[in-house]
Amino acid sequence: MTETTCVSGGTVYDPANGIDGQIRDIWIADGKIVQAPSDVDAKPTYRIDAAGMVVMPGGVDMHCHIAGPKVNAARKMQPEEKRRHEPLRRTRLTRSGTFGSVPSTFTTGYKYIGMGYTTAFDAAVTPLHARHVHDEFADTPCIDKGFFVLVGNNHFVMNTIKNRDETSLQNFLAWLIGSAKAYAPKIVNPGGPELWKQKPSGNATDLDQPIDHFDVTPRQIISSSTRASNFLGLPHPVHIHCNNLGFPGNWTTTLETMKTLQGNRAHLAHIQFHSYGGGDVDEDTFCSRVEPLADFVNSSDGLTVDVGQVMFGPTTSMTGDSPLGYYLQNVSGKKWFASDTELESGCGVSPIEYKNKSLIHALQWAIGLEWYLMVNDPWKVAMSTDHPNGGSFMAYPQIIKLLMDSAFRREALARVHPKISQVTQLADLDREYSLNDIVIITRAGPARMLGLKNKGHLGPGADADITIYLPDDDKQKMFETPTVVIKNGTVIVNRGELCQPHDGHALYIQPAFDDMYTQQIESWFSENYSVQFRNYGIDAASLAHGVELDYS
Repeated sequence: MTETTCVSGGTVYDPANGIDGQIRDIWIADGKIVQAPSDVDAKPTYRIDAAGMVVMPGGVDMHCHIAGPKVNAARKMQPEEKRRHEPLRRTRLTRSGTFGSVPSTFTTGYKYIGMGYTTAFDAAVTPLHARHVHDEFADTPCIDKGFFVLVGNNHFVMNTIKNRDETSLQNFLAWLIGSAKAYAPKIVNPGGPELWKQKPSGNATDLDQPIDHFDVTPRQIISSSTRASNFLGLPHPVHIHCNNLGFPGNWTTTLETMKTLQGNRAHLAHIQFHSYGGGDVDEDTFCSRVEPLADFVNSSDGLTVDVGQVMFGPTTSMTGDSPLGYYLQNVSGKKWFASDTELESGCGVSPIEYKNKSLIHALQWAIGLEWYLMVNDPWKVAMSTDHPNGGSFMAYPQIIKLLMDSAFRREALARVHPKISQVTQLADLDREYSLNDIVIITRAGPARMLGLKNKGHLGPGADADITIYLPDDDKQKMFETPTVVIKNGTVIVNRGELCQPHDGHALYIQPAFDDMYTQQIESWFSENYSVQFRNYGIDAASLAHGVELDYS
């Protein structure tokens, strides 16, 4: 007989199913949410009394950096962080780990599940490093995880675009995603890292700027990759890191990128970093240009964004945007790591500290909040700090309080650089998020954007990933420590303590492609790569906890 669990009497928030604060029972069997028994006298095998508590789906972080060589480089870059923080001690149920702006694999898993997050996606992985990432995923406990594979500076991609061969591009993207056991394609500063490899001052600062040796432009890379992703019907469309990240005046590039999409489904990442007014590096010209960009998102059906909220304090910048990493190092004079992955992408890592009295840093903080408050439909905006670039994922409870409590937001605004009220509209925005809105931007919305049919909701057939919170007027306190976290039907966290070890799954898709193109790809490999073609792809059988998702 199948064992069942009933989460009974909780106040349920499940916006994907139109439930906004209703007292309901949630039934679980075999790791899935199921219909309540038709027999009103039916007794579950186990009962979790959630009376007086808030019940919602497990959190979904759709844009973070938690695995791979760049993350490992960042972990090693600042040993002083490890010395300052008390390590996570090994217990009967947990492995040891370290903290800092880039926590170890074990700490990452434990801290996500400890906040009620059950799924996270690494936003930028080169295909050559995919095997390394899957190994780290196997070392990251408690949560399900997946990654987006970098394609925007891939030489094969640029060559097919140059040759106007959309069929080859479609088949290559499908083959590449399946070979890496990835979840979606990612574009980072299209053309920029390739130009930077040729000379340190190189970058793709204009969408119509030719990329040397390839005779393509960033606009062509964006439009062709987006069309190909839409043609393939991927669950999550192309994930775009726009050109000119972080530079004054970059809002015009962002708007042009949005227009280039021509109504195709697409997602713009860490949009806060792409919303700046001004014409040069003079602080006096730096200002927010969220309003026209948010207006475009509000009027576009197929376009979604995550925020990349900046939070004050020390952290680490890591990006596939090599020119940006080089620029940050020149500005800060701090440590810097850069790498070049042959034929695929680049990477830059450097420490950074955001200070509330810095005009630029305070502006970044305010612009992130403006995005949450100016996008009318919360289904179009997802919570992120672009961990660790804007701050740690562990800052999400504080961001939630900033969105739900306008008085707290005004107090925080009063502590930052005084000019912020002049160069942003944040002081005039009185909107407060409801609990239902918070569930959308942290759970239901990201799951929908990712095309995760079994995540982000509490309807029958969903994975039984559930978080139960004790209500508190202090929303930061409430969301920092859930009372119970259930993963795949098993109670993993109870009263703030990990009570059951859990591995989680590595989520990937296997898009169909025409096998006749394999020979073309293999021939190109043999001519250009230092890696043998037969060693490049990852066998699904080698992924101990891998799960291929059906997105038909």
